[in-house]
Amino acid sequence: MAESIKNRLIITKVRNNIISCLYQDQKMVQLNIYPKNQSSQNLLGNIYVGKVKNIVKNINAAFVEISHGLICYLSLEKAINPIFTKEKKQSNITIGDELFVQVSKVNVKTKAPVVTVDLNFTGKYVVLIHGKPMVAISSKITNPIKREELKECLSKYQGDSYGFIARTNSESVDLDQVRQEINLLIEKYEKVKKYGVYKNRFSLVYETPPGYICDIRDNLNDHMDEIITDHEKLYKEISTYIKNYQEEDSLKLRFYKEKEISLNKLYGIEGKIKNLLKEKVWLKSGGSIIIQPTEALTVIDVNTEKAIKGNKRNPQKTFFNINLEAGKEIARQIRLRNLSGIIIIDFIDMNNKEDKEILMQKLRQYFAKDPIKTVLIGMTPLNLVEVTRKKIRKPIYELITIKDLEL
Repeated sequence: MAESIKNRLIITKVRNNIISCLYQDQKMVQLNIYPKNQSSQNLLGNIYVGKVKNIVKNINAAFVEISHGLICYLSLEKAINPIFTKEKKQSNITIGDELFVQVSKVNVKTKAPVVTVDLNFTGKYVVLIHGKPMVAISSKITNPIKREELKECLSKYQGDSYGFIARTNSESVDLDQVRQEINLLIEKYEKVKKYGVYKNRFSLVYETPPGYICDIRDNLNDHMDEIITDHEKLYKEISTYIKNYQEEDSLKLRFYKEKEISLNKLYGIEGKIKNLLKEKVWLKSGGSIIIQPTEALTVIDVNTEKAIKGNKRNPQKTFFNINLEAGKEIARQIRLRNLSGIIIIDFIDMNNKEDKEILMQKLRQYFAKDPIKTVLIGMTPLNLVEVTRKKIRKPIYELITIKDLEL
């Protein structure tokens, strides 16, 4: 393996599960598991002709069936411009309506999948959004000149019923590439609108690419120097996708041919997954963190363990150093395990106000690197740190168990 390659996206198979993991500087920072037998994971991003089964006014929501017996939650608060399969004089959603809905969140635990009528078609550089005729630029693009260029470019393509969001990747490419992708997205959108209305209820009118393909599309340019797989079928699928939609990344794709040792064994992927299913994570200092997901939230506890033994003269300094180390690892573990919702972190108590402020500042920096929106709420009077992370996919522990890996 070439040492010069810092960021490597590995896509392989482990016991029939497709594994996509991002390595930065030889360390795993992102992991997605796509189980072969869990079709619900494949719903994300798909657009269906759904039928409204019920409307609950006190929560301002509708329940929409997208296949026989699969009921999804639809918030009516922002459902302003739905596309119905049959023309209606009014745009309000009523029981019995058949309309286009897109799965925006898969089912998590006891909660149903979430759907939206704001259909989006996502590219590497741009997102086309139906129902929102506006232009927005990723907040991570900070260069004012580039922001203005992108805004001017996207505005020229804005339609009466759709708008665009410039993704972070659009900052580093020529505007011609952005325009080319916009035209492809508009073509997809118009095709769905034109032909989808003739489909029967529960029909799949638009299928998002497989999750591991989306991982290629969604990774930032500077976070992906190489895409590597050792599975021939996956290589062909990835190669076809890149040729059609991301030709600029064609030189990044590599087929790993070594037969003596697989990518799974070379990078110890299966072992790392097993570790991510354990509650306890040891820190280099001798401290530890305990991660315990519950029905309502995830609780993370930081412990001194063996770390305090070496420095009993200045325990507060030791606590501060352990907390800093734990904070960095917690941000990594949250992303790797795909934990979401409310997360409560119980750091070791510190007396120094300045130490607490430094810890919170560092946490904000770590969470900012997460591609999924993660918000540091603050520290409570009980010194508990509150974090929220957007729910999109299922956490790792719901997708696979240690028993699955030991079969």
